Amino acid sequence: MTASQAAGQATIKLYASLMDYLPAGAKDQSVQVPLGQNATIGEMLAAMRVPQEKCHLVLVNGVFVPPGARATQRLNDGDTLAVWPPVAGG
Repeated sequence: MTASQAAGQATIKLYASLMDYLPAGAKDQSVQVPLGQNATIGEMLAAMRVPQEKCHLVLVNGVFVPPGARATQRLNDGDTLAVWPPVAGG
């Protein structure tokens, strides 16, 4: 068993303009990704080439993760990471 298999997998959901960063074949705005050992939110988004400045609202299992915690908060097997870009309104 490899380290990524041992660490499990997470679901990453990207919304609005961030959907452009999902790989081909992604369904329902989401993709299942294997987790490396100690994978952080920041590492997972960087691996998908999602620019940090475009990640406005970040939730793990429905709980808000502030910008300062994204580089260190680890994802666990079965977690769902949901990310929205900044939204302009009027």
